[in-house]
Amino acid sequence: MKYFLLGGLLLAAAAQAQPTPRPSVSSASVASSSLLLKIPPSPRQLYPGLFEDVQRTQVYRDNKTFVDALPKGTPAEVMAAYQQQHGQAGFDLKAFVAQYFVAPAAPTDAYHSNIKAGIRAHLDTLWTVLRRPAQAEAGQYSSLLPLPHPYLVPGGRFREVYYWDSYFTMLGLREAGRTQLIGDMVANFGFLLDHYGHIPNGNRTYYLTRSQPPFFALMVQLLAQAEGPGSQALVKYRAQMRSEYTYWTAGATVLKPGVAAGRVVRMPGGEVLSRYWDDSDQPREESYREDVEAAANTRQPTPLFYRNVRAAAASGWDFSTRWFVPSQGLGSIRTTSLVPVDLNCLLLTLEQALARAAAQAGDSAEAPRFRKLAVARTAAIRRYFWNAQLGFYVDYDLPQRQPVNVRTLAGVFPLAFGVATPAQASQTAQRLESEFLRPGGLLTTPNHGKQQWDAPNAWAPLEYLSVVGLRRYQQTTLADTVAHRWVSLNVRVFNATGKLLEKYNVEDTNLLAGGGEYPLQDGFGWTNGVLLKLLNEEKAAKAAKK
Repeated sequence: MKYFLLGGLLLAAAAQAQPTPRPSVSSASVASSSLLLKIPPSPRQLYPGLFEDVQRTQVYRDNKTFVDALPKGTPAEVMAAYQQQHGQAGFDLKAFVAQYFVAPAAPTDAYHSNIKAGIRAHLDTLWTVLRRPAQAEAGQYSSLLPLPHPYLVPGGRFREVYYWDSYFTMLGLREAGRTQLIGDMVANFGFLLDHYGHIPNGNRTYYLTRSQPPFFALMVQLLAQAEGPGSQALVKYRAQMRSEYTYWTAGATVLKPGVAAGRVVRMPGGEVLSRYWDDSDQPREESYREDVEAAANTRQPTPLFYRNVRAAAASGWDFSTRWFVPSQGLGSIRTTSLVPVDLNCLLLTLEQALARAAAQAGDSAEAPRFRKLAVARTAAIRRYFWNAQLGFYVDYDLPQRQPVNVRTLAGVFPLAFGVATPAQASQTAQRLESEFLRPGGLLTTPNHGKQQWDAPNAWAPLEYLSVVGLRRYQQTTLADTVAHRWVSLNVRVFNATGKLLEKYNVEDTNLLAGGGEYPLQDGFGWTNGVLLKLLNEEKAAKAAKK
């Protein structure tokens, strides 16, 4: 079997095979030591009526502020006071909230960067600025879920750990030699899998209804690489990886072809793939006002609209025209009707990692089983997600039973994970250069849809995976161009502002990125990690030429 590097990780190449029958992994395969906890109540459940009033009237400009706030008394005491006072003449809701709640403060707000010290010194400092200590408990009635080990947050309004952000942050930790913190963060995600059956969007009660793109297997492999020869990380976290696999594939055995339920989809040919999903069909608590207002402009049944919005949040791409009916807006969002190419590439990597973990553990039954699953998923990805007319990998429209006609950077995942054929990779590179490449890097989508995951914006994780995918298929000139433009943009903005941002405008590099439900955030975890990784690669390449 051939192997390739992804961010320094040795990954098995996708097998060239046709779909084969796929054995299922039942919930019984989850480690018996799993201690699933009852989901704690969210702020909307704790403060019915009050919650809706606060979020709809914008007591705080950002709806996330209230769900992260701490009450000064018990919820029962707060609600009793609210019931007594809110009907009285002259009642001031903002004053009431200030009296009974403590708004969160972002520790990064007090940090001031030293531009003169340079970008590398800034990156090294941020590992400390963004670090949060372990918490045996998060505080009574807090929405924060406690974690047993230290971790890094993205920064700004994002005061908790985020799932897929963390892998790209860890790339920087690996470059910085901070193996202990990588291990701490992997252990935290293993803890969440053990206690909740999945890794939530973030460690908040209101995020427990969904996950994010499943990068846990890649995190474990990054840890193994950081620990060096003899690492037992794959075996140590084998049960947790199996638990995540079950979360994304449970229920497949009862589905008929062309039908989806929850996170699992049985494709028209009988293959089993997965989609993004959220277990709730209510407005997101952290974006309550935005969701309620948006629901007034959709023709969908309101619960379905909320589910599609939440599923887009589970994808990490909230929001993008990727999820909309072409040429229509947010009201047309149809996330749950689409089978995503990026998600299924990540689940392929999870299957490959489980096969290697089983082999390392000496499990002669499970290793070939997961290898077989990986072969089947590889063939399904090639069958359903390649759009020959576009010359690009895209999502699959399940109701229409055909690939969509929308190109996005999700199409680089089959290159990054070795699924694409050399001819497909060549066509993809041509499309990236002609339609996506801009002065600052690659557009997320070529569509100017006024959403933050569309043109003119770009994001560190997608830039990085594009570079990885292009290099994997020897498209080195384009890969180096993308990497250099992205690094140059990051450094230029830092030198001008002292900040590393959540996202960037790659079309007009003199402007900041826009769109989204909240102001542009700085910090920023995954930007820092990818930047340090690419800086070091660029430095190594220059040294090799001397």
